[in-house]
Amino acid sequence: MNKIILLLLICSFSYAQEVKRKLVWEENFNKKKINEKDWNFELGDGCPNLCGYGNNERQIYTKTNHEFKDGNLVIEARKEGSIYTSTKITTKGKKEFKYGRIEARAKLPIGHGLWPAFWMLGANIDEVKWPKTGEIDILEYIGRDPHMVYTTLHTQDSHGNTINTKRTEFPNIEEGYHVYAIEWDKDKIDFFVDTNLVYTFNPEVKNEDTWPFDKPFYIIVNLAIGGNFGGPDVDDSVLPQKYYVDYVRVYQ
Repeated sequence: MNKIILLLLICSFSYAQEVKRKLVWEENFNKKKINEKDWNFELGDGCPNLCGYGNNERQIYTKTNHEFKDGNLVIEARKEGSIYTSTKITTKGKKEFKYGRIEARAKLPIGHGLWPAFWMLGANIDEVKWPKTGEIDILEYIGRDPHMVYTTLHTQDSHGNTINTKRTEFPNIEEGYHVYAIEWDKDKIDFFVDTNLVYTFNPEVKNEDTWPFDKPFYIIVNLAIGGNFGGPDVDDSVLPQKYYVDYVRVYQ
């Protein structure tokens, strides 16, 4: 085949792949405050229903541990006296999505005990509870394990344990901004860091216990402190630390 024709065919295929999805929602954090038509603040320490958010986390979530700067949501982890504070926002009940590409561009905080995340929970969580609802962790980073990105799913089949997961090394992940994304359809979920495919979840048997990912999910952005995964010890000397989120986008 003529090389020029072959190149044109490849470009046409690539373009078709690119335009197959359209941007259906985005949050660029370019206002002066959180858009509460799309986002909720989750406040407190999870008590009395789920103290420490089920992970023995040490932070109290507030409405005051964030700011907007240069088109970024900036969540700040602080220690105020003996209390750790941070911010958590969700789109529960306001923006929920089934399938597509969901991505965020973010710059990570560093330091032992910090646990920034970008993740999703099934919109039916109040009815069926966790982990039956399913959980998609697009980004988890823990300061006690530098240069590593965790991408994970939780299901009823795994009893919520972290077995559907991948720990991937990126030596420069703490430097600058990176894009964390999933591409999710009825058959599988692919996880990406920048352009790198790091994990694919595609169970052979799909039922409500192994594949609770055929319904709408909502988005969560937070910076946890300590906990079972973040680690029980927190290096107070690094605080305050900031988690920068440039944007969140959904393509379908």
